[in-house]
Amino acid sequence: MESHEVLREVLKKTSAKQISADMGLSLSLIYKWAEPPSDATGSGAHNPLDRVDQLLKVTQDTRIAQWVCERAGGFFITNPEASKPHPTSLIPSTNAIVQEFADMLAVIATAAADNHITKDEAKQIRRRWEELKSVAEGFIRAAEVGNFGALKDALPPEVK
Repeated sequence: MESHEVLREVLKKTSAKQISADMGLSLSLIYKWAEPPSDATGSGAHNPLDRVDQLLKVTQDTRIAQWVCERAGGFFITNPEASKPHPTSLIPSTNAIVQEFADMLAVIATAAADNHITKDEAKQIRRRWEELKSVAEGFIRAAEVGNFGALKDALPPEVK
């Protein structure tokens, strides 16, 4: 779905006037965001979604996507490549998930040892949790298409 199509759908449920007022922008600009861009023979304007996409492409830094996802109450994970099935590396892939979970639990246990978790320790726990979610999502996506070969290539040598 194109960004202007997303915004068109959003405007069906959210008042363009309210967005305009809350953001201090003209109502016509809000409506232009929901039109195809002018370079595609439409009269639309580059919208904030296009700008975020451009920023992601220019920086190639997924922390931008992570930040947006956190603001929406979620998290960002990259989708692993899914090519031809390769079921022979299912065991190492499973072991990688178990190891990530163990690593996260170790960080939690270390942080909680003194019955107090500092802000830095909470950040470490969050980082490990995000890594575990990413590994688990990669495993699930590979399971859905039967491709564990791509996961095997990403595993550290001691797990393979």
